[in-house]
Amino acid sequence: MKSARDRLIIALDVPTGGEAIALARKLRSFAATMKVGLQLFIAEGPELVRALRGEGVDVFLDLKLNDIPNTVARAVESAAKLDVQMLTLHLSGGGEMMRAAIGAAPASLLLLGVTVLTSADSATLREVGINHEPAQQVERLATLGLQSGLRGFVASAQELPTLRRLAGHAARLVIPGIRPGQANTDDQKRTATPAEAIAAGADYLVIGRPIIAAPDPAEAAQSILVTFAA
Repeated sequence: MKSARDRLIIALDVPTGGEAIALARKLRSFAATMKVGLQLFIAEGPELVRALRGEGVDVFLDLKLNDIPNTVARAVESAAKLDVQMLTLHLSGGGEMMRAAIGAAPASLLLLGVTVLTSADSATLREVGINHEPAQQVERLATLGLQSGLRGFVASAQELPTLRRLAGHAARLVIPGIRPGQANTDDQKRTATPAEAIAAGADYLVIGRPIIAAPDPAEAAQSILVTFAA
């Protein structure tokens, strides 16, 4: 069983590398892994990832890769050279893309298939021609991911029971859209509290704004860790 610190991933959703490093130093005793998303990676690039690794934290590189199979495979190879521990790709890229990514990934890199973003709801899906509810689309994409060989997935806490049934306990389920108590949901539409997600079977929780935007981020992180055992 992983410790609460090992299961908390803090999203460094800030605009500069200086802010990200300062937060990592302040929060690394509460979370073993820091997430670098598109905003930060585009602003600071690979050097920030190297700097975070130098601070002794694991890195979840959340780029949601979705391109032709060869391009995604080469991107996975580049990410592996940065010594990141987790990397996301969109399951909507299809089985061939996923298999190419898996073939390019070392055993030390956990590839995570993104199902349906937590900012999406049924209306969002209809806009892009998907006539399924989010839960149905998550199940469909996760099944494709499993058939392609993926063993890690990103989804909202609402889909956790379905994913556990499909993937069993060998899969790693990473859950964003976590909002403690009465925290603002911001642009998230399918959310859960930390305790709800843990009880439903999450392996990792990704939490950003409720921690990094708090008056005291360390205090906020500590209060969240307590809920892991609640």
